[in-house]
Amino acid sequence: HSARGAVRWEIVRDITPGILVGTFGGGLLATRLPTLFLKVFFLCFLLCVAAQMLSNYRPPAGRDLPGKAGMAGVGGFIGLVGIGGGTLSVPFMSFCNVPLHHAVGTSAAIGFPIAVAGALGYIAGGWGGPDLPAMSLGFVHLWALLGIAVASFCTAPLGVRLSHALPANRLKKGFACFLIVVALRMAWGLM
Repeated sequence: HSARGAVRWEIVRDITPGILVGTFGGGLLATRLPTLFLKVFFLCFLLCVAAQMLSNYRPPAGRDLPGKAGMAGVGGFIGLVGIGGGTLSVPFMSFCNVPLHHAVGTSAAIGFPIAVAGALGYIAGGWGGPDLPAMSLGFVHLWALLGIAVASFCTAPLGVRLSHALPANRLKKGFACFLIVVALRMAWGLM
């Protein structure tokens, strides 16, 4: 994304402090909440975000990103919800008239501090927990971490090419459909 000029580094810089604090706190909080509550919350949240993205709402042309304090606050909220940066950061940036391809690229860059702070929160929240499998640090299973990291490293370039090949409207609808599929899969798991 950066090589294609689609990462707005000033957004990454301003939102990251809030992301770090919010995601770490969200990871700790999530380890204390009932699993069913988290699943239902995420399911409803995903469907709301998907509906908003499919609605073709266009923000007023004069709407811009908030200042540094506002960006840190938004980052804190995005991190606290802990559902994944792209699910909130892309719609937020679009709402503030950041072009969609830039919002997607910037969201990918924001994913790194989210991953680090979230992992640290889940490590701290689960440290010393009973009945954790071998090769776990708190609630982070190291083999799963390795598998996700390798798969992400291998498939990220494909995602970048695909996102830049699609027109913004199709990219937005495709992302909304992806969120709906994830929500339906979560709903199926509740049955």
